[in-house]
Amino acid sequence: MNSAETEFIAEKELVSIVPNFNYEVIYLISGDIGPFRAGLPVKVPIWLAMSLKRRQKCRIVPPRWMNVEDLEEVKKQELNERFFTKMPSEHYMVEAHLLLSVAADDIPRCEQIRTILKDIWDIRMSKLRSSVDQIIKTNAIHARLDHLTLMEINSIRPLLPHALDQLFRLQNGRGPSQASGSQAFTQ
Repeated sequence: MNSAETEFIAEKELVSIVPNFNYEVIYLISGDIGPFRAGLPVKVPIWLAMSLKRRQKCRIVPPRWMNVEDLEEVKKQELNERFFTKMPSEHYMVEAHLLLSVAADDIPRCEQIRTILKDIWDIRMSKLRSSVDQIIKTNAIHARLDHLTLMEINSIRPLLPHALDQLFRLQNGRGPSQASGSQAFTQ
C-alpha cells in the first residue's frame, strides 16, 4: 500500500460540514449522505467535504480531536510513554493534511495544530526507528507494535523488509551478490 492508497482510505472518514445550500439525500454505494439543509451540520466523507469546500458550498467543522489543547495532551502522552499511544484518529496525519489544505480558514489556530502534529509525527517516527533498530539488533523473528497508523507503517515499509532480508543473508553466509538469484549450480 502506498501513500495515495492510504489517503484514499482516509478520505472515507466522516467529518461534519455546515452547508450553505439545500439538497436532498445523495445515494452512494458506501451509504446515504444528507439531506443537506443550509446552516445545519451534516456528516459527510472527507472527500465530499473537500469538494464542497473548494466550491464554497460549505464550512468544514474540524474533528473534535483537532484542537490545540487535545493535541498538546496527545503529544505529552506520546513523549512520556515508552510505547506508542493510541492516536485520536486512525488516520490523524492524512485527515489533518487534507483538512488543513482546503479548510485552514475553518480551523482555529491551524498553524499551531500543524506544528503540534509535526511534533507528534517526529516523536512517533523516532520511536519507530528505535523499535526497528532494536528488532534488528536482537535478531527478533517477529515484533508487535501496537497503535501504529497506516501512514506510519507505510513510512517504514520500503526499508524494513529489505534491511531484514540483507541481515538474514549476511547471517547465513550468503553475500548480497549471491542473493539476487544469480547463484551458480555446481555438479
